[in-house]
Formats: sequence, C-alpha cells, structure tokens
Amino acid sequence: MEIVQTVLMYITLAIAVSYIVKKFFLPKRLFASKKPKTKACGQDDCGCH
Repeated sequence: MEIVQTVLMYITLAIAVSYIVKKFFLPKRLFASKKPKTKACGQDDCGCH
C-alpha cells in the first residue's frame, strides 16, 4: 500500500509542477489558437459588431 501512495504522490507532484511551469514560465503564444478571430458581418467588414 505504501508503494501506491508514493506513486500517487509523485504523479500529483508532477502535475502541480507542470501546471506552475505552464502558467508562469512558458510564453502564452505557445498555447494560443491559430484561428483568426474575425467578427465580420459581411464581405466588406463594416464593423457593426
């Protein structure tokens, strides 16, 4: 039973550390979507929205 608890502890630690690294140390542009965010209401993009 002690081995299972140790493995679960290391898994939890790895998830926590990877979250902190992703949140604070990696640039946000790595995780940005590649889709263009346009809100055109037609072909001429009148800017009404």
